[in-house]
Amino acid sequence: MPEQTVTPGLKARVELTVTDADTAQAVGSGDVPVLGTPRVLALAEAATVAATARHLPPGTTTVGVRVELEHRAPTPVGRTVAAEARLDEVDGRRLVFTVTVDDGGETVAQGRVERVLLDRQRFVERASGAS
Repeated sequence: MPEQTVTPGLKARVELTVTDADTAQAVGSGDVPVLGTPRVLALAEAATVAATARHLPPGTTTVGVRVELEHRAPTPVGRTVAAEARLDEVDGRRLVFTVTVDDGGETVAQGRVERVLLDRQRFVERASGAS
């Protein structure tokens, strides 16, 4: 694998304006019309991907392997939330991020996301059953 160029301190922020399609009702994680936890998690992971996207060696990617997420507050349809990811730790191929999701005034969620750096082509081939 090429020399790693990702280093602690990388950050990214991504936003989402909550629609009916993002609610717990729509994604099957509950029966209330507020931002569903699976969408919060997807937004948090998108921020981790964005934090390293321009810093990965050619031919590599990252995949999520562990998540700890506390969804602390409801977010209604129409409100915009933002996830910010900060790369805190690089241990070989293992990347550990702190993620915070807020709605401009309140922390909606916070946690840690762990990703692993790997060879993209080899991973795709393995996932499709090719050797």
